[in-house]
Amino acid sequence: MQRIVVIEDEHAIANAVTVRLRGEGYEVATAADGPTGVALVDEVAPDLVILDVMLPGLDGLEVCRRIQSERPVPVLMLTALDTETDMLVGLGVGADDYMTKPFSPREMVARVKALLRRVERSQYSSEKGITVLDVELDPGTRQVRRGDEDIHLTPTEFDLLYRLASRPDMVFSREQILADVWGYRDGFGARTIDSHVAALRRKLGGDVIRTVHGVGYATGAQS
Repeated sequence: MQRIVVIEDEHAIANAVTVRLRGEGYEVATAADGPTGVALVDEVAPDLVILDVMLPGLDGLEVCRRIQSERPVPVLMLTALDTETDMLVGLGVGADDYMTKPFSPREMVARVKALLRRVERSQYSSEKGITVLDVELDPGTRQVRRGDEDIHLTPTEFDLLYRLASRPDMVFSREQILADVWGYRDGFGARTIDSHVAALRRKLGGDVIRTVHGVGYATGAQS
């Protein structure tokens, strides 16, 4: 049975999420503040964490930093904030995805299942290295270099960049990216892609991923 930790200080939301996830067959443990949440993750070693941004004691961003430094774990962040800056900060500290409150329980379950499937399949571990422009990606070590500089990417950022770079001649629609990288096949999460692309551009520069308006994204310079 896969274990999920829910760190959420709003009792009604925590209870609703817990009931729904247990109904889907997951083992669920909960915490209502940041320090307790960090300790709980360390204790139970969950397969996934659902984490609210606004928490007493330690905010969700600091909680995410701490739990990711101990052992990489998929994190789905819940936030009442809805600006690109807020999302980029959350993704930058290691969150894999985010949902803005209020959210659909059905969508939440779909995202949880997709994130867990991504971890299980470890899809790029046996793939070969790729270079796009002067950015080198090593799927074995999941390291990224641009010139002489090592670039730290979150697991989701690496998966997204690797997928785009694997076919530099191809424009990927948001629907394709959601299906290939996140495993979402029901249209959820389009804004998540845009936020991850924005985060990658901040780290790599604006020339590695290009937007093809009305279609999606591609890597490299336009031919």
